[in-house]
Amino acid sequence: MIKFLDINKINREYKEFFSKSLNNLIDSGWFILGEGVKKFESEFSAYCGTKFCIGVASGLDALNLILRSLIILKKIKEGDEVIVPSNTYIATVLAITQNKLKPVFVEPDIENYNIDPEKIESHITSKTKVILCVHLYGRLCDMNRISSIAKKKKLLVIEDSAQSHGAKDLNECRSGNFGIAAGFSFYPGKNLGCLGDGGAITTNSADLYETILYLRNYGSKIKYYNKFKGVNSRLDEIQALFLSIKLKNLDRDNFRRIDIAKRYLDEINNDKIILPKKTYNFDHVWHLFTLRVQNRNKLMNFLKNKKIETMIHYPVPPHKQKAYKEFSNLSLPISELIHETTLSIPMDPTLEINQVNYIIETLNKF
Repeated sequence: MIKFLDINKINREYKEFFSKSLNNLIDSGWFILGEGVKKFESEFSAYCGTKFCIGVASGLDALNLILRSLIILKKIKEGDEVIVPSNTYIATVLAITQNKLKPVFVEPDIENYNIDPEKIESHITSKTKVILCVHLYGRLCDMNRISSIAKKKKLLVIEDSAQSHGAKDLNECRSGNFGIAAGFSFYPGKNLGCLGDGGAITTNSADLYETILYLRNYGSKIKYYNKFKGVNSRLDEIQALFLSIKLKNLDRDNFRRIDIAKRYLDEINNDKIILPKKTYNFDHVWHLFTLRVQNRNKLMNFLKNKKIETMIHYPVPPHKQKAYKEFSNLSLPISELIHETTLSIPMDPTLEINQVNYIIETLNKF
């Protein structure tokens, strides 16, 4: 079986060095908010080109803490509206509603699956304060147009960068450096994944940075003295250590993903299969390679019988989830079409040439 993502193989090259470094960490006796977290925060902010980085416990927490900090800083208030793509993973929407803000769903561009800038302005009201853009599957949104709209309408831009580690535009501006702040996930399957849950926030705002430092640690910077009603959301030392080791090879691995995607885009030739919009630049780091097909289950079973593992990202859009039944009456046909027809095929920097050849040949025979 060709695995959808071979995490064991991806992490194998780091095992020996990580084991030695882990012994030093254990000997230090400092496991929470120590030098390892500070080191990774410094490295990741430098990599993204931002002034600040704050390690947190997950990607959802990252978005949650950004929005909560903006409320504390009176940049936004409860009840305000947040523009968000209608085909995102549910975590993006959870962060909005958990802060008592209102998600306003905007349909994606069917060609690239990201929020359609052409549709944003018609959804803006006097209550709209934020555009929360999601770089879905690893492809940067059209940040020039989104930033222009935000500037004209005096809105804040937040990035959900959970799937776009390392992506950058033609001006070398990386994901995480386009808005007031960005939330990253380091879930094990991400392009930069750790050994459990983990996340980070990047920002150039000193006020936001200082507020989040308090919030992630019970609302405290000095033990037992609490300025805010905070939470416990701290990237731990073990995860930070592993991420620091892997970060050095992130661009290398992303280049490999781009090479594989280029072969898929150029060599899959089947009129039953709709491929994603072509791009060979670093604006797409191919966290996922997601195609569309009318009879998804048929293709999924065909590939399974040919020993190729696939996944669905994602079977149910947020507005159709039971958790959000208040939005179930919305008509979002483009999102619904995407969720009904997408299938993700193997995308893994450790895929071998013969495996890529076999995946392409098999898809062309469907």
